[in-house]
Amino acid sequence: MKTFIQTYSNIVTKVKFFIKQLNLKLRKSTGRNLAIPPEETIALALWKQSNGIPTKKAIWKTFEKNLRCCYKTLVVNMNKLVLQTLIVLNSILKWNQENAHLVKHTDSTDIPVCLNKNAKHHKTMSALASWGHSGKGFYYGLKMSITTDLRRNVLSVRFGSGNSNDREIFRKMNRDIMGIFVADAGYISKDLEKEFYIENKRILFAKPKANMKRLITDWQNALYETRMLIELNFRNLKMSHNLSTSLPRSIDGYLGNYVYSLLAYVLG
Repeated sequence: MKTFIQTYSNIVTKVKFFIKQLNLKLRKSTGRNLAIPPEETIALALWKQSNGIPTKKAIWKTFEKNLRCCYKTLVVNMNKLVLQTLIVLNSILKWNQENAHLVKHTDSTDIPVCLNKNAKHHKTMSALASWGHSGKGFYYGLKMSITTDLRRNVLSVRFGSGNSNDREIFRKMNRDIMGIFVADAGYISKDLEKEFYIENKRILFAKPKANMKRLITDWQNALYETRMLIELNFRNLKMSHNLSTSLPRSIDGYLGNYVYSLLAYVLG
């Protein structure tokens, strides 16, 4: 319990700092005060993601006596504060972009919203999800693309349907970021490389496929080797921060899970 209090207190402090810096208005000027202050609601959601707790109900049951509200109220408040949480996340990503290492990595990963056997009957995310394919096979859900730097700081995030085009997403999410971009073979495109290139500011190196006849220098090969660092970001988000889930029962619940997971991760 002591460790929880210290960790939770640190998260609350960070949340309050960013809310103050961004001048976010979380509290109503009229009416009754919320059972849980908004800052603490966000902190509780971040603590849930940071500790790999799968459901909001598990949080509520564990701290029911301290929360002073019913389970439904906790869920509603967490979902309502997703937009403000997204603003905090975006501000951190912008700061990371301004202080990023010259070398950047972009890649995408699968975000299933349910088991494949349940896809036909899945309704909650049917408007956003679709069938996609990853190195693990076919899945039903979303695709998340991120750009990180050599220090593994997250610079940009973009979600799309499972069958979305990686190259189109790459253009949109990196249009304002400069540097040396390294990506895998899925981003190979002469048009993309030409369009993305800005002399002395920005260039894309996409790793050639095994069957492609393309000469590369030693330093280019060294750049390609660093691309695997981004896989550590995906692994930590999925295994330690509950990024992938099939438990929410609303679109707000799914989107909230992704936003809280990402913010918990970038806050460290």
